[in-house]
Amino acid sequence: MTDEEVLRALQDAGAILSGHFVLTSGRHSDTYVQCARVLEDPALTTRLAQEAARRIGERHVDLVAAPAVGGIMIGFAVAQALGVRFIFSERENGSMVFRRGFSVPEGASVLVVEDVVTTGGSVAEVIGLVCAAGGRVAGVVSLIDRGGRKAFDVELMPLLRLEVESWDASECRLCAAGVPTYSPGSRRLSS
Repeated sequence: MTDEEVLRALQDAGAILSGHFVLTSGRHSDTYVQCARVLEDPALTTRLAQEAARRIGERHVDLVAAPAVGGIMIGFAVAQALGVRFIFSERENGSMVFRRGFSVPEGASVLVVEDVVTTGGSVAEVIGLVCAAGGRVAGVVSLIDRGGRKAFDVELMPLLRLEVESWDASECRLCAAGVPTYSPGSRRLSS
């Protein structure tokens, strides 16, 4: 799939939203990518995952790890495309942890997969979990890279770079105008 085909798939699925959003990172934006709208289509999810697997090239991957909630479906699909195991992290008392008996074998080469990366805070937490367990990170794959500075220094291989402006709440012109916010990100879910 080309970048244009990925963008068209997002648009056709109604995944690109306009409004006043509080992103998972806490930053504000007038555009939000709701990847769940794309991922509700198993055939499209499979195509995107196969494209992600193609784009990582010859990298050796033993395991795919993703942060809950956004990365679970695309992470599973990428693991399936690669023919490797899949695990996900969850928030427990505000921190990412591997639960449910999930573990990273010592020395495992782990691909971290996320749906949308803005600052990459959740991805950085998963990278930390992988390294703390004795694994090494082969790279990060995402459906969308929203641009900007990342909280991690591992290579990011997005299917699409979508430069969308975001800003701190203190600098938000939509807040100043009294426009109500919507917070569709998964970080605010309770565990």
